[in-house]
Amino acid sequence: MYALNQTAKSVWLPLTQLSGTSKYDIVSRLVCTILIIRSVLTVYQNVTCYGVAGTLTNALEYCRRWISLETRAAPRKFKRVDKDIEAISNSMVQKLARHGADVRRNLSLPKEGWDIEKVEAELNELHNLDHTRWEDGRVSGAVYHGGNELLEMQTRAIGKFSVSNPIHPDVFPGVRKMEAEIVAMILAAFHGPEDGAGVTTSGGTESIIMACLAAREKAAAERGVTNPEMIIPSTAHAAFFKAAQYFKIKLHLVSCPAPEYKASVTEIRRLINRNTVLLVASAPNYPHGIVDDIPEISRLATENDIPLHVDCCLGSLVIAFLQKSGFPSPYDNSGGFDFRQPGVTSISVDTHKYGFAPKGSSVLLYRNRSYRNYQYFLFPDWSGGAYASPSMAGSRPGSLIAGTWATLVRMGESGYISSCRQIVGAAKKFEAAILTNPILKPHIEIIGYPMVSVIAFTSKNDEIETYDIADAMDARGWHLNALQSPPAIHCAFTIPTAEAVDGLISDLIDVISEILLQIQEQKQKGEHIVRQRGKSAALYGVGGSIADRTMVNQFAEGFLDTLYKA
Repeated sequence: MYALNQTAKSVWLPLTQLSGTSKYDIVSRLVCTILIIRSVLTVYQNVTCYGVAGTLTNALEYCRRWISLETRAAPRKFKRVDKDIEAISNSMVQKLARHGADVRRNLSLPKEGWDIEKVEAELNELHNLDHTRWEDGRVSGAVYHGGNELLEMQTRAIGKFSVSNPIHPDVFPGVRKMEAEIVAMILAAFHGPEDGAGVTTSGGTESIIMACLAAREKAAAERGVTNPEMIIPSTAHAAFFKAAQYFKIKLHLVSCPAPEYKASVTEIRRLINRNTVLLVASAPNYPHGIVDDIPEISRLATENDIPLHVDCCLGSLVIAFLQKSGFPSPYDNSGGFDFRQPGVTSISVDTHKYGFAPKGSSVLLYRNRSYRNYQYFLFPDWSGGAYASPSMAGSRPGSLIAGTWATLVRMGESGYISSCRQIVGAAKKFEAAILTNPILKPHIEIIGYPMVSVIAFTSKNDEIETYDIADAMDARGWHLNALQSPPAIHCAFTIPTAEAVDGLISDLIDVISEILLQIQEQKQKGEHIVRQRGKSAALYGVGGSIADRTMVNQFAEGFLDTLYKA
């Protein structure tokens, strides 16, 4: 700061001494002074937060993105990548938006409404369209199925409340009661304090977005923060990036270094400043199934009086019942991972994942009601009357609340303990196979030390390409998730996947064996080892070229457009 003061003086003193200088010169020098001070402050803040090396890295990343945009505008040497993305996009269109003579397309309302038999016949046909066999447990995550009996009961509950809307609690008092009880039950599962509160939302993304909004509004009201910042692990869910973009919150990413892949507490401590409105930890994170060091991050939150949000969307009611199911639970010796930690102020929990509730159901928990109130939208001056809503949506489907409530009371603690044993038991079995099988162990390794339902693995050496494994498993009908930074594959175990774990292990062994055999044959023939470079490699493994992210963005835009091709 001494250098900054000297810089300001060196510009300001001549201004005071030049009585004959024109007003234009004085104004221009003042503007220059302000720009210099702002630039020096920006550099100072960046170096303070990220260190010299981190600041240089961020600058290089900025240059990388700028060059990427220029390359996108005038592509020259990335034509192969363009072709790869185009080929994948075309195959995606053919797979998702199938058009042909045998496909009926309904592009306008029928002149006369169909009879019920025709509607049901069409629904049956749509239900039976060729799809990835999640029923056989060959899909990672995606479908958190609690069994046919539970599904039938949910359908009946949804039917009873299909016209209900919790925005009208006087019209639908039963929905109001069920929603309040859902929040209370999930609060109890995560050791909520007596003054604990919460809301239901449409999913994990909305829960996370509302947690970020509440933190921003709380800091603005209580501390006068006008330039909000939040600190998240690099492995945090994409919804935090969405919230930062929506609500103009500056985002600081902290690394999750090997071998534990947990958020760096040292980096979090260095990044905290007067504009910090929220710290974030995952329990577990989506990519690798790792639980961040919540006790240490909680300590930082308490020391600096900053809210800490724990994202338990994926962990859901599996992580809540780990200990009662006989598995180690994160940080039990240090106070746990939930509201038992004094710094934890909010938790997001997806009841539509390991709560097995209908899709579109999540719960956002707060340590107290006053904090929850910061996410409310209140508009007393609307011409239609005073308006208030608890979250992003106005009208909401009471039917999903009914389905969720029915699921929670039907499952009970015993049901969730049983499902936890089945799901986590299968994940542990898969992990053990990778760690001990003589074919798998030398060539692939687990990322970090997962404790819940997600197991991520990557190639151990350059001999086998991680994305070749992903594509080979895909060819065998397994819908696993390809990851990047580092390249990896993960499987989020569900009840159907748990039942199919032996087949998953067997196919993975066969895939590694086949790849090794191909490599051996190429070596014996003296041929150059050829990588398959299928769709996963085309998306994530294009050699770190500058245009990678741009190309992936192009594919993602095309994918989203495809979803709306009628």
